[in-house]
Amino acid sequence: MAAPLAVISTAAPANAAPVTIQILATNDFHGRLLSNTSNGAQEAGAAQLAGAVKQLESDHPGTTVFTAAGDLIGASTFESFIQRDKPTLDALNAAGLDVSSAGNHEFDAGYNDLVSRVMAPYDATTNPEGGANWQYIAANVRKKSDSSYALPDVTARTPDANDASDGGTWTTTVGGVKIGFVGGVTEELPSLVSPSGIADLKISSIIDETNAAADRLKADGADVVVLLVHEGAPDTTAASASSNANAFGRIVNGVDGDVSAIISGHTHLAYNHTINGRPVVSAGQYGTNLNRLVMSVDPDTDAVSVTTNDIVRANTVTLTDQTAIDTKAAVTTLVSDAVTKADVLGARVLGKIAGPFNRAKLADGTENRGGESTAGNLVAEVQRWATSTPEAGGAQIAFMNPGGLRQDMTGVAGGFPANLTYKQAAVVQPFANTLVNMKMTGAQIKTVLEQQWQRDGSGNVPTRPFLRLGVSEGFLATYDAKRPEGDRVTGMWLNGKAIDKAASYSVTVNSFLASGGDNFRGFNAGTGKRDTGRVDLQAMVDYLAAKAATTPLAVRSEQRQVGVSWAADAPRFYRIGQDVKLSLSSLAMSTAADAKDAALAIKAGDVALGSTAVDNTIGTSPFDDYGTSAVSVKLKGKTKTGKQVLTFTGASTGTTFSLPIDVRKAKGALKVRTKPERVVKGKTRMRLKLKASALGLSKVTGKITVKAGGKTYTVKLKKGKAFVRLDRFANTGKKRIVVSYAGNRKIRGDREVVVVKVRRR
Repeated sequence: MAAPLAVISTAAPANAAPVTIQILATNDFHGRLLSNTSNGAQEAGAAQLAGAVKQLESDHPGTTVFTAAGDLIGASTFESFIQRDKPTLDALNAAGLDVSSAGNHEFDAGYNDLVSRVMAPYDATTNPEGGANWQYIAANVRKKSDSSYALPDVTARTPDANDASDGGTWTTTVGGVKIGFVGGVTEELPSLVSPSGIADLKISSIIDETNAAADRLKADGADVVVLLVHEGAPDTTAASASSNANAFGRIVNGVDGDVSAIISGHTHLAYNHTINGRPVVSAGQYGTNLNRLVMSVDPDTDAVSVTTNDIVRANTVTLTDQTAIDTKAAVTTLVSDAVTKADVLGARVLGKIAGPFNRAKLADGTENRGGESTAGNLVAEVQRWATSTPEAGGAQIAFMNPGGLRQDMTGVAGGFPANLTYKQAAVVQPFANTLVNMKMTGAQIKTVLEQQWQRDGSGNVPTRPFLRLGVSEGFLATYDAKRPEGDRVTGMWLNGKAIDKAASYSVTVNSFLASGGDNFRGFNAGTGKRDTGRVDLQAMVDYLAAKAATTPLAVRSEQRQVGVSWAADAPRFYRIGQDVKLSLSSLAMSTAADAKDAALAIKAGDVALGSTAVDNTIGTSPFDDYGTSAVSVKLKGKTKTGKQVLTFTGASTGTTFSLPIDVRKAKGALKVRTKPERVVKGKTRMRLKLKASALGLSKVTGKITVKAGGKTYTVKLKKGKAFVRLDRFANTGKKRIVVSYAGNRKIRGDREVVVVKVRRR
């Protein structure tokens, strides 16, 4: 469907004049067929994007190459997803896409799907959902069997007969200039897709593969070499794009001088830098922009100078060229057909929801995969429920990765309760993973939870340093992020009973997690794995039919992983009357629609101790620390001694969790006052005023024993007080009066010694 590139000449004449070439680029399109300007977005939609490409090509006819840096398909909106991204393939074919690096989402359904469906020729019978007419390249993706490039050469059917590829590189000639492209995909690929789907592949160094491929391209006569890489800068500053502190910066610094430009993606950011004299660019996401690089190339010397390096917002391009107008019209029809089919397929109502099930968000409204969410916990519970039957493994616990949630579940507009359609459920989980059940020990479950603090396969902290797993109902974990890595999870419970590290539990996860996806390699240790064959989306459909066909599905807002940090000098035990101090976090879901607790009620055993305020401020850090409380609560006198639990309960969210503490008797304090001050032998009878107290107790009871002058006196306390009148002393000199409080079941005893002087007269 793309017009062939006009080829002026494959060999430059002597002293040829410099040739102007144009490279247009997009990345992370993710099947965004429709335009979207909601909430400040400026997504052009496939039709306008295709027209904009053709319009910009008309400025440099015959010397333009349209490229991409991966993730064109996968994690798509429903209109594309429901037809396995076939509408996106057709739209980008119409736009004339020439070449793209593979992205991680191109491997969502596995390597075989990419090469045997997406990259294979369209056939109405044998391959009705495939047929990309562009070349995917990835020099750092090789077959384990023979180390050859893994992606096939499809240039025999691409529009330009001069195109050539080996699966890692791609070349074309425009205006007498031979341009070579090297492809690369993020080295985190094994953790971003189901490892089983790429089991036959090995992922190598982008830098090493690029430099080796660039050398070969130059030796084969390439005048210009461009890197298309599905890896990106962590922010839009040039400093981060050139910093060795992140993977992309290391690529920018490590790729040698044979590479004249770097076109990137993956982090969904738009930037156009010039670093070390060459363009380093990305177009952002979802068809919002196009990177435009215009270069002057001397075919004799291969000297390259950049005359234009900018970002063009696609929906601002006015279409005047007839080819551009016709292309937009053709893609508009494609998109319209896709929407019509999607509307039919997606309109079926699955059930009702009582409120929105949202993903976690940061303060600016962007997704936070490090936060606990109602959506994540719901999906985990659905998957536990779907595999809870004996034949499916009798699942007790399920976990859900946050990256598998691509949209919030908000229902049909118009308030709540709301109908939820098949489309609205499908866009939440668009990957069609199956559910895998396995046996895991408590120790193995703890290992998985520790891996929420992320390390990639090489031991490095990846772009997203923390991923909060959604967990099913009945499971609770506490953690302390300040503890050493690998020992941060401090407690786990299932239905109120502590998880036994040596015991075995039935655990369900999706097939992506089951094979160690998202760096949760701990799931690889599970035993007795069985792929239940249940697809995650179908599990949701069945759950809604069972739970929400008539009664709206309630939103569960309780926290299932809570941060608990005790002070470094916290005592081994607490006495009645003592203050218990600790810090809590992860007490709040993070969207405005989520229920939140202003305070948590606290009990010690069954004794109410008061409450602790909760700060629900949401911030910008991608962790799960929001909803914090500095707890300081006094153990009241009614508190029982021995092994007790502090229970925290949130009335709004339903959050409840208990922490074990050791409670000992209150420390008794005895005070003795004597009268009169002057004591005379055989004459004065001293009076003792006794008071026993204990911190936190208003009523102090028990016995007090007084030993003086060889005699013993015993009295009972009344309201913590007692009075003793001693007999006269028979001898002069210093006399010891020993007063002992025996204590009781709540108070530890105390002892005081008073020395008095008995005078002769």
